[in-house]
Amino acid sequence: MTIEQFVKLCKEEDIKDGDHSALACIPADAVDKAKLLVKADGVIAGIEVAKAIFREFDENVEIEQILKDGDRVKYGDIAFYVVSNSRALLSAERLVLNVMQRMSAIATKTREFVDAVGDLKTRVLDTRKTTPLIRFLEKEAVKIGGGVNHRFGLYDMIMLKDNHIDFAGGVKEAIQKTKQYLAENDLDLKIEVETRNLDEVKIVLEEGGIHRIMLDNYSYEEIREAVKLIDGRYETEASGGINLDTVRNFAACGVDYVSVGALTHSVYNMDLSLKAVK
Repeated sequence: MTIEQFVKLCKEEDIKDGDHSALACIPADAVDKAKLLVKADGVIAGIEVAKAIFREFDENVEIEQILKDGDRVKYGDIAFYVVSNSRALLSAERLVLNVMQRMSAIATKTREFVDAVGDLKTRVLDTRKTTPLIRFLEKEAVKIGGGVNHRFGLYDMIMLKDNHIDFAGGVKEAIQKTKQYLAENDLDLKIEVETRNLDEVKIVLEEGGIHRIMLDNYSYEEIREAVKLIDGRYETEASGGINLDTVRNFAACGVDYVSVGALTHSVYNMDLSLKAVK
């Protein structure tokens, strides 16, 4: 989805035949100024998206940008000033805030995980545990926070998870069928295989022809053993129950990636406000 498509859908949902609150009491030619006020500590994200949203509502908008996406912020900071048609400014206000509050929360959470493993080789991955139709915003926020995007959807990477494996008849069968499918359809997609134990890791290594091995819900000892078995032949990803208290321990086992669903499914919006400047 593009930002233009997104804004059009949001307008339809929120405004329909008119923002009657603004239409009722604001002159059509009025112009006003507002500031984006930060009311919590964290990492700001969504400024570039906010600028695009304001331009969709008023092509003549003027924006004085103070901060940039990815900056650490504290209570009282001002991200930008905006001068716009007053009706357009009021109509865009909630959409801008909703987007920036959500994106900033995700960027903040991601930065916490990235900082926790900062001196290790392990990178922090997001997942597909996102809000439908705004995944593009949430995954952009992960990148702003210093994380790495996993696959965007079901179409851009093969991930053979536990149910795929069970439905296909086993790890070996799932990999073989997948490689045959890719060859028959002339598709060049990376293959990741989720494993539940060291025996499945050994089967993956015997079959080969994949890109990454996921180690799902392993103990630290099991991950270290798996990393030793894989020995750099394929990328490794630890997954399952990883939080800020445990992420460094998982990373220290030597995996290339840790995937954390909580980056997008368990965050509380950052407190931001758009205030009139008089």
